[in-house]
Amino acid sequence: QVQLVESGGGLVQPGGSLRLSCEASGRIFNIGAWGWYRQAPGKQRELVATIRSSGSTNYADSVTGRFTISRDNAKNTVYLQMTNLKPEETAVYHCHADEVIFYSGGQRKIDDYWGQGIQVTVSS
Repeated sequence: QVQLVESGGGLVQPGGSLRLSCEASGRIFNIGAWGWYRQAPGKQRELVATIRSSGSTNYADSVTGRFTISRDNAKNTVYLQMTNLKPEETAVYHCHADEVIFYSGGQRKIDDYWGQGIQVTVSS
């Protein structure tokens, strides 16, 4: 059974920084794309950032230039470095992973997983 476990959340003042981590454990073949999402109270879950197996990244417009997603394939871990945090970014942050198998023509998704989420609170 595959589990994603987030860490690094907590309380930070406006303008501060946090680094989230998410590690996949269990029997997993390969992780294709990783993603970070967040859900604030009363709002829908929204995409924050993704990183593909190629290393290419994508960010929500609201975090571009302030957040950086990265991955360590050897550790089956993804990171989200967040800087200049704003109060409206208070939310539960979830990581997501696509499990894939690689073949000569590319890759095929065989499953996907979500972490249980970690609270990030931006407040003075």
